[in-house]
Amino acid sequence: MPPSSARRFACLGAIALGLALAAGCSKPQPPEKERPVDPQATQLRDSIQEPIQKAQAVEADVDAAANKQRDAIEAQAN
Repeated sequence: MPPSSARRFACLGAIALGLALAAGCSKPQPPEKERPVDPQATQLRDSIQEPIQKAQAVEADVDAAANKQRDAIEAQAN
């Protein structure tokens, strides 16, 4: 490279470094204000939670039936 190209490249590098440092020292942006919840997000959450809640409601009945069956089997074995 001729000396003028090297000098130009060094000058551009110094400018780029200065811009990068200036950008790093800029004032931080304030946080966004809270947005209201998107109705589609709540619908999705509700549609996911619904079968889980139904399964939890049925769990007590299944446990009771299993205990009743276990007691019946033990009664026949004795």
